[in-house]
Amino acid sequence: MTQFLPPNLLALFAPRDPIPYLPPLEKLPHEKHHNQPYCGIAPYIREFEDPRDAPPPTRAETREERMERKRREKIERRQQEVETELKMWDPHNDPNAQGDAFKTLFVARVNYDTTESKLRREFEVYGPIKRIHMVYSKRSGKPRGYAFIEYEHERDMHCEYLLLWSCPLTLSHLSAAPTPSQSSVPSPTLPHLTLAMSLLLLPLFLIYLFFFYIRVF
Repeated sequence: MTQFLPPNLLALFAPRDPIPYLPPLEKLPHEKHHNQPYCGIAPYIREFEDPRDAPPPTRAETREERMERKRREKIERRQQEVETELKMWDPHNDPNAQGDAFKTLFVARVNYDTTESKLRREFEVYGPIKRIHMVYSKRSGKPRGYAFIEYEHERDMHCEYLLLWSCPLTLSHLSAAPTPSQSSVPSPTLPHLTLAMSLLLLPLFLIYLFFFYIRVF
């Protein structure tokens, strides 16, 4: 259809001039001439080391062997540290040790909001307390969730331990603030209820032993 166009429009569809040819800057790989021809490595064999004089090959350490070696070295290093610390440890001259261990009770799983006054109020029912030490983090200053309670007498500590062992005491309620009605009238604690139940069940147990003795004999 372009043949029917006028000459001024045919000039717009005329092809352009071809791209001028420029010689390449470097020769093609197959046109290059090397100064020296390729040869083998036979002339260089005499430069190699004699296999008879070479040292024996060294065996490389595998990944499993390296992990086992590091684990063994870590265990040995920790054992040496423990032995060194045991030699330096003197329980009789410990500056951080306070009180008597036989009169001290360890309390775990304490609520983080519990204070020493709340612990003293709960545990003074068993006897006079000499010291309460709550452990805090040295970095953040927050409580760690456990405490040590030292009594004046060793029998008080044993009595509390036996009661808590027979009926464990949950210290999560220690963090709750008392209401006005509770603050005016003290509510019975769990150890008190345990002691009351024991006193009520003791006569029933004695009556049962009496009838059992009569039936047998």
